Amino acid sequence: MKKLPDILKKEGYKKIKFKVTKTQHLLLKASVNGIKGNFILDTGASSSCVGFECIELFLLEAKTSETQASSAGASGMPTQVAVVNQFQLGIWKHSGLEIVIFDLFHVNEALLQHNSKPVHGIIGADILMRGRGIIDYYDHFLYLQ
Repeated sequence: MKKLPDILKKEGYKKIKFKVTKTQHLLLKASVNGIKGNFILDTGASSSCVGFECIELFLLEAKTSETQASSAGASGMPTQVAVVNQFQLGIWKHSGLEIVIFDLFHVNEALLQHNSKPVHGIIGADILMRGRGIIDYYDHFLYLQ
């Protein structure tokens, strides 16, 4: 019987390693406009996002947005949006991704309370759907096509 990685490689999927944090979050390294950052993979997040403090770091051109963000820890938070010129996870790349910018303080505060490092952003279902994502929880790999 063929192994999952072999089948997915043949189908053109890219393999991206993730780590499981002390808080049981899936942590990935990603590049936004060529600048690396730490991101949580969150299948429950509809959109990928970064914190307001990362606008300059990732060279984003933020624009106002009427949408308000909600999460497990807060709701009704103001947002901005930016089109990312280049988004990369491992060797998987996507251009023109619209990313949400909002206050990640509550997320990072919760991580710090559990002695975990803060993150720059969250990878959401938008990327998982665009890349036809498959998560191998056992071996700690995300596959994107």
